[in-house]
Amino acid sequence: MTVSRTNSAAAHEGDGGASPDSRDGGASPDSRDGGGGRAVAWEVLLPAAAAPARSRGRALRAALREAVRSGRLAAGTRLPSSRDLAADLGVSRGLVTEAYEQLTAEGYLRSGRGAGTWVGDAVRAARPRVRDLAPRSPGARADFVPGTPDLSLFPRAAWAAAQRRVLAELPHHSLGYPDPRGLPRLRTALAELLARRRGVVADPERLVVVSGVTQATALLGFALRARGLRAVGVEDPGSPEHEGMYAAAGVTPVPLPLDGEGLAPGPLRASGVRAVMTTPAHQYPTGIAYSARRRAELLDWARSVDGIVLEDDYDGDFRYDRSPVGALQGLDPERVAYTGSVSKSLAPGLRLGWLLVPEWLAEEVVTRKQAMDLGHPSVDQAAFAHFVERGDYDRQLRRCQRAYRERRDVLVAALAEHFPGAEVSGIAAGLHVIATLPERYGPQDAFLARVAAAGVAVRPLSDCAHARPDGEGAAADRAVRLVLGYAHLTPGRIREGVRLMAAAM
Repeated sequence: MTVSRTNSAAAHEGDGGASPDSRDGGASPDSRDGGGGRAVAWEVLLPAAAAPARSRGRALRAALREAVRSGRLAAGTRLPSSRDLAADLGVSRGLVTEAYEQLTAEGYLRSGRGAGTWVGDAVRAARPRVRDLAPRSPGARADFVPGTPDLSLFPRAAWAAAQRRVLAELPHHSLGYPDPRGLPRLRTALAELLARRRGVVADPERLVVVSGVTQATALLGFALRARGLRAVGVEDPGSPEHEGMYAAAGVTPVPLPLDGEGLAPGPLRASGVRAVMTTPAHQYPTGIAYSARRRAELLDWARSVDGIVLEDDYDGDFRYDRSPVGALQGLDPERVAYTGSVSKSLAPGLRLGWLLVPEWLAEEVVTRKQAMDLGHPSVDQAAFAHFVERGDYDRQLRRCQRAYRERRDVLVAALAEHFPGAEVSGIAAGLHVIATLPERYGPQDAFLARVAAAGVAVRPLSDCAHARPDGEGAAADRAVRLVLGYAHLTPGRIREGVRLMAAAM
């Protein structure tokens, strides 16, 4: 069916029975529908006509709206009379008349007495567009970009069982707005877990359930700003995300250099900051585990300036040569705010993490958390609490540690085979290594261009250098230094990716 047939039919039997030449607010049959009639795919309305009788009217209205929104029915297009359209669709005329009247009232259509029905000018056609902005390396044959665990290790059966159990047990009131700090059950379970595995001093009253380290960092930034702090030190090199998180909270990030033991104490004291973000168990990206001496110096500094250390324990559970190094927070709970998440142990898509704050900062953090999102989803919290209580989380950590140790060993062996003379560091813990290749593979820009052309995604260490206040980043270096993530790759993919890099050179 096309609109062209209505050019003659509607002239004699339009909705008001009058000629289409009658005034209708400025439009005429020859103005926008081309006189001869502009073709319209009326087939878009046929599925609506086939809908069950009780929902047919609603389906017809929805189909007409969508045809106007999508541009299938352009502004100024004259519609068939209700009698013609009803006959073509095999529905009652009253159904079409009601649809026309409803969409006219909503502004999709316009009509005048005896002037027919037209598509209105108020609607602007918008092509539906759904994009996926999840961070990925599109088209890479091998992706060594760090930061993602092996999502195939996610314990689907155990997690589904936990969700079914808590949905059956949760009282109705638990589905209301939760305590902004998190469900008491989960905070209690997390306090026991963190004290046992990470050596923290964990008071459930000072634990806040958050949607990952990102939200924890933002909460701390806002709370520190409210207390008058305008700057926070960040490790350099360090996580590129930390700088942006604090800047968004209105706190200026100040890059601070590292040495072989952790944050260099001299530049830290000279910076004038009273807060610093650290990854002491396994520094990102260098892989340094802060020495006992440097941990003590860091806490001495915090006490001397009445400051605070913000500890990001992003992968502290994964150490392969011995037991994991305990968290810094356990040495001074009133000078260290501790945060972590399940993003490396379960999946980042769960958006589950925790923040353990000193007592003097707790009120500001909880107030900001409540204003930000009114609390974390109750069902997810209850499921994770059940998961922890049953020992499923400990089993998951052991399973991941076995898999990731094997993959680390495969990566180190592959680099030794295909890049003789390469130095690999930061291998004792975590989910990535630092590979420094011999000078013959440089300069770095040329190396990166060649491996990218071969379909291999890598992150250079220089990407983790923060911009300093003087506008300078890390010193220029012809050496090729790479941060290679391996947790998300199977052993076979690791070997193939390293082979592809070598072949590209």
